[in-house]
Amino acid sequence: MAGHTGWADAWRSRTVPHDADDPAARETFVGWMDRRQVAVYLVALAVGALVGLAAPGLGPSLEDAVNPVLGALLYVTFLQVPAAELVGSLRDRRFLTAALVVNFVVVPGVVAAMFSFLPGDQAVRLGVLLVLLCPCVDWVIVFTGLAGGSGRRLLAATPLLLVVQMLALPVFLFVFLGSALAHVVDIGPFVQAFLFLIVVPLALAWTTQAWATRRPAGQQASDAVSTAMVPLMAAVLVVVVASQLPKLHGHLGDVAAVVPFYVLFLAVMAFAGRAVARLFRLDVPGGRAVLFTGAARNSLVVLPLALALPDRFAVAAVVVVTQTLVEVLGMVAYVRLAPKLLPHDEPAAA
Repeated sequence: MAGHTGWADAWRSRTVPHDADDPAARETFVGWMDRRQVAVYLVALAVGALVGLAAPGLGPSLEDAVNPVLGALLYVTFLQVPAAELVGSLRDRRFLTAALVVNFVVVPGVVAAMFSFLPGDQAVRLGVLLVLLCPCVDWVIVFTGLAGGSGRRLLAATPLLLVVQMLALPVFLFVFLGSALAHVVDIGPFVQAFLFLIVVPLALAWTTQAWATRRPAGQQASDAVSTAMVPLMAAVLVVVVASQLPKLHGHLGDVAAVVPFYVLFLAVMAFAGRAVARLFRLDVPGGRAVLFTGAARNSLVVLPLALALPDRFAVAAVVVVTQTLVEVLGMVAYVRLAPKLLPHDEPAAA
């Protein structure tokens, strides 16, 4: 896609040959997927839906595969940026503050404005809160890079965003739902998700980077693994949708009722994110990253929380996955909208 910049371009340069006239430089299959990754994601969603409808009995097995595949995706994501750059990015206090404000001040305000209009089913409301109150830490980095945003700075903020949401979520649930329902959510799966989806992949990525700097074999392994991001993202979408779609039976009306709220959230956060970027006088790449982190939600990493709920709240997991389906289309729109909201010829602080 046109407009890819930064680390996304560096990643593509390893997988897509530049000399189209050289027969030996034909693009690889992975390079082809990279050029058409939005279409690949849409196909993955369709495949997941077909599998879920045709073979609902596979749901439990596919559900068990969600975390391993997601962990592999995050490992490859973390591998894209050297550890030294991550540490340096954490010193960018203005960007980090803007990311925290948009996610933990602005977003709760937007959710509060919508909350009273949500369907009355408590399980549905709980699912909406779980997914909208938690910022995304996975594919938002990919889409940010596609829109010319600073994927590196957003990647550096990922552990901080996950820790803060882990601490803030019980407080938010108590405020919105009261003590009776706030205590239904078990924080254990969230801690487990942090360890196995953030700490372990990050440690493995840094180990691989260290190996790559010392041994040619390590560099070759790192380059090979780095080509797997799009296939892994597609695999995550397939297993998530296929495992959760069978649970939709009997709840189609409730789930369909939340779709307009997800669309409205994306529309509002486009302008709210731009306002925060300008308030903090961020440069254009940083401003676009804030735009994306405010809009993209933690639908995949927060899914273990929804799956751990009691049976009477089973629909909450489907509500969470529904947000993924809406968001992938929203992120496609954001990739094209972000350059118009925060163009390079107009500073974010203008």
